[in-house]
Amino acid sequence: MRALRPLALVSVVLTYCLIILGGWVRSTNSGLSCPDWPTCYGEWVLTPGAFAALGEVGYTYGQVMLEWTHRLIAGVFLGPLILVLAVIAFFRRHADRAGWRLALGILLVLLIQAKLGGLTVLDANSPWSVALHLGNALLLLSLLVLFTLRLLPATAFAAPEPAFWRPFLFCLWALVIATMITAAMTAKSGASLACYEWPACTGGWLPDLGDPQIRIHFLHRVLAASTGLGILAFLVLAFRGDNPILRGLAAIVTLLVLAQIGLGALVIVHLVPTSLAVAHQAVGVLLFTGIAAALATVLLTPTDAPTREPPHVGLRDPRAPLQASR
Repeated sequence: MRALRPLALVSVVLTYCLIILGGWVRSTNSGLSCPDWPTCYGEWVLTPGAFAALGEVGYTYGQVMLEWTHRLIAGVFLGPLILVLAVIAFFRRHADRAGWRLALGILLVLLIQAKLGGLTVLDANSPWSVALHLGNALLLLSLLVLFTLRLLPATAFAAPEPAFWRPFLFCLWALVIATMITAAMTAKSGASLACYEWPACTGGWLPDLGDPQIRIHFLHRVLAASTGLGILAFLVLAFRGDNPILRGLAAIVTLLVLAQIGLGALVIVHLVPTSLAVAHQAVGVLLFTGIAAALATVLLTPTDAPTREPPHVGLRDPRAPLQASR
């Protein structure tokens, strides 16, 4: 079990870095700098000389290397690492059947992610394909966080929690995913400046939604505002409880959402510079990781919901209606 912990943690860190690198690829319009898949211009390793021999392709070698590095980390480091985790979980399946099922699910999501990566290239980086690719990556990150936290001592999750935590945090987790997906679609649709003001949009609080670019940008802002309110509620509920893990995570994600609001404003004001766009995504994914960790915590913690005990044999259940005597 202890041997799995560093491997699982490294897989979480690699997945986080890959999502950020994917955002960097998207911000620099490098997603099609390798027009084929899984190779890049027919090469597994495209050297500067081989790239120069291609002539004018519309991309710099730096853009090609961004996309190639993203593929390298996914295929050479993260993929085999998750396969190792799955193999270890398989050999421990009799002692930890739930862990084996979770590892199998992670492996399945990874395979889907690889297929979606190819789809984004073959579909010319369409907004929908990029959104699916990012959404599945966030699902993979969440499962890896859950897998990692399962490896901690059981005493860390011994105290029961109110039953409302699971549906509340699941809804907040899904809301953050929707916010990040619409952010990716906004960027890929060329709608990052469709609302060229902040916090207003095109001169008002409720813009004309007839323009599809304004519509997707405004939807992202509405979801982002809803996420902020959800995290505020998380903070209040966590500090009304006595779980130190949830309190710590709530405090961290609240600070991150404040930073995210500031970065979002700067991205608009400074006309979407690459550095701010990547920082905006990095903080957003870190915030999402905190919410995923909170959800994993309550999934691993027993609830304090009352359980209904079966009636004793030979005794009438006092909650059963009385039978009329004949």
